[in-house]
Amino acid sequence: MKSILVIGLGRFGYNIAKKLSEMKHEVMAIDRHEDLVNEVLDFVTNAQIGDSTDIDYLQTLGVESFDLCIVAIRNNFQTSLETTSLLKELGAKKVVSCATNDIHEKFLLRNGADAVVYPEKQLATWTAVRFTADNVFDYIKLDDEFSIFEVSTPENWVGKTIGQLAIRPKYGINVLAVKSGDKFDVKVMPDTLLTKEEHLLVLGSIKNVKKCFDI
Repeated sequence: MKSILVIGLGRFGYNIAKKLSEMKHEVMAIDRHEDLVNEVLDFVTNAQIGDSTDIDYLQTLGVESFDLCIVAIRNNFQTSLETTSLLKELGAKKVVSCATNDIHEKFLLRNGADAVVYPEKQLATWTAVRFTADNVFDYIKLDDEFSIFEVSTPENWVGKTIGQLAIRPKYGINVLAVKSGDKFDVKVMPDTLLTKEEHLLVLGSIKNVKKCFDI
């Protein structure tokens, strides 16, 4: 369990705070607007009405004591940038800020953000990959080269084992798990037999995965 400060309770911040609370983290939520603060009171550890660009106010929160600070302000870049910079100035351990375009991302990283999330860009990439290939069911980009894909089992692999197919040496990808329904089996062994109904969770370079599964 971690202590997390979420600043900005629009739709993005609200959903982050809710998910973190469901994961049993201690969440402190901050926003300038009372109505937005009231909406999260039922599930966060604590919530306050406050101005995150006011250094005196931020000091009262003890931002250095949080394991993570998330700046989820999306409708005012100036406020997001100032908040990010002040958090680092006050000793925040880790600051993750939300960007709405490439320029914002660059400025946030230069002004104190340890990491930046870019929801529109990340979702656009996921949507493009997920829905332009009939055999891809999920996709997680790890960096510019490697990704994890959930794919259907190729027809010519059905009835064969992982060892028989020599997937890693032949294709340069790793089978992390076999998915049947909603359940994942991560105990993938050379004698694991593949069936038509199952999906595979595979890790590899995007180039190798696309070539292997004809994506």
